[in-house]
Amino acid sequence: MSSLVSRSALHARKRTVAKTLCYRAIMVAITILVAWAVVGDVGDAVNIGLVANVVKTVTYYAYERLWDHVTWGVAEAV
Repeated sequence: MSSLVSRSALHARKRTVAKTLCYRAIMVAITILVAWAVVGDVGDAVNIGLVANVVKTVTYYAYERLWDHVTWGVAEAV
C-alpha cells in the first residue's frame, strides 16, 4: 500500500499556474458581472471582482500545490 502523502510534487508548478490563471480569468468575469448586477456601478464591480479574485487566486494556487502532494486517487505510472 502506498502512502497517502508524497514529498515530491506530481505535476509541475507551471501546470498549476496555467490552470489557476485560466480558471481565475473566467471567475473574474463572473464576479464582475454579478457585482455589477448587485451594486449597479461598473467601477465598483471591477474593484470588487479584482480584489476578490486576487485573494482567491493565491488561495487556489496554495490549495492545488497542497493537493499535489497527496497521492490518494492518482494512478501509479506503469
